[in-house]
Amino acid sequence: METLLRGGRVIDPRTGSDTISDLLISDGRIAAIASGIPAPEGAAVVDAEGLVVGPGFVDLHSHVHSIAGHRLQAMDGVTTALDLEAGLMPVAEAIARAGREGRPLNYGFSASWAQARAYAHLERVPVPDFTASMDLLGNPGWQRSSSPAERRRWLGLLENELAAGALGIGVLMGYAPRSDPDEYLELARLAAAAHAPTFTHVRELIEADPATPIDGSEELVRAAAETGAAMHHCHVNSTSLRHIDRVLGLLDRSRAAGSQVTVEAYPYGAGSTAIGAFFLAPEKLAGLGIGPTALVLVDTGERIADEARLREVRASDPGAACIVTFLDEADPLDRAHLHRALAYPDAIVASDAMPIAWPASGGAPTVYEQRVWPLPEGGQTHPRTAGTFAKSLRLMVRESGAWSWTEAFRRCSYLPARVLDEVSPAMRAKGHLTVGADADLVVLDPAAITDRATYADPTRPSQGVRHLYVHGTEVVRAGDIVTDAHPGRAVRGAA
Repeated sequence: METLLRGGRVIDPRTGSDTISDLLISDGRIAAIASGIPAPEGAAVVDAEGLVVGPGFVDLHSHVHSIAGHRLQAMDGVTTALDLEAGLMPVAEAIARAGREGRPLNYGFSASWAQARAYAHLERVPVPDFTASMDLLGNPGWQRSSSPAERRRWLGLLENELAAGALGIGVLMGYAPRSDPDEYLELARLAAAAHAPTFTHVRELIEADPATPIDGSEELVRAAAETGAAMHHCHVNSTSLRHIDRVLGLLDRSRAAGSQVTVEAYPYGAGSTAIGAFFLAPEKLAGLGIGPTALVLVDTGERIADEARLREVRASDPGAACIVTFLDEADPLDRAHLHRALAYPDAIVASDAMPIAWPASGGAPTVYEQRVWPLPEGGQTHPRTAGTFAKSLRLMVRESGAWSWTEAFRRCSYLPARVLDEVSPAMRAKGHLTVGADADLVVLDPAAITDRATYADPTRPSQGVRHLYVHGTEVVRAGDIVTDAHPGRAVRGAA
């Protein structure tokens, strides 16, 4: 089936071109870009006049591994959703499971440092499920420094995962921040030798906890300089908070010195994680500039009243998902911190999208909840799952004018795809609009694109994405999901 997009504003962030053109899709690839392309016999012709046509967004940091989550991200303009900060293990099983179930979007995973350590320390057999990863976050057994034998074991496991198709190594250092910094250097050496990037949730900053073995962002740039590894700094907005200028200055110096350091951000003042996380211990909150009332349980909506209640929940259900408000988006100063993270040169937009749960089900989401569209009422997650990219476009293009549309596609599509060029040569066909590239495309209304998800109603889809194609198959048509479309393919590493 061929598709002709007629008369859209076609933007290619690789070349910087921005023209009114037709675009022909054939056999899952871009076949032609020009004015006046004749429609092939039997082709679907889509009127794109007044709309922007660009490469679909590549999300390097998505924890949604379901059809429901992919559909919300599709409505946000995403065509490739990758779990690279946490990863899943075994990666081959994670890829096979997604393939069996079908996915609207392309998918892929990093090798999970946390799960490899849990296996080496605790003989905890890894399960390729994000809920299992969340449960692990409150378990101190894997968080300590490794013995030499344990270190050799988990490094070997990670090396095997890279050979099995992992897209790098996902490092949840912020959840094991008292581990020996030498372990991180050894991990970076492994990544450099495999020509694979690392994706790190850094340990706490020195300002947040003077007792930290090493400042988290300093650790990342040191490893990049000493090993030559490609190091990706995850969600710099939520780990740097009001110290963002100091951290961005550090990254500037590292990049200027030639290190392979990339960085991502999302446009929300609140994050989401397991309530048992190391950095959410009551005695740690003051260093983050917050108190217990900044935490809200996702499933129940309960706002944590005080330290006693926080200790109780951390003990009884450490894997429970919570929303953590770090910055007040209503405060101009805090809002400016978020803006600077997004505006930083070459900062990539990435969502940190979280799974969707329906608490009324009393457990895991049902097949009905995961597959029906529109989504059933009552679904709980962080609004970034549904709205990160549309909100970034609203804030940075439509409202502030900080980005042109070409720059927006560079940060949402082109730059994230380039992070993976070496580890996954197949990614070289994504993130740009050139003849022969993958037909992963978003067609959006530049005047209407906006987020609609809120903390109270977090599964409201974004609006303004009119059409979305994954390998040439329409996943969004006329502003709504095509419910039988599951064209997503695995993105595998070739390390």
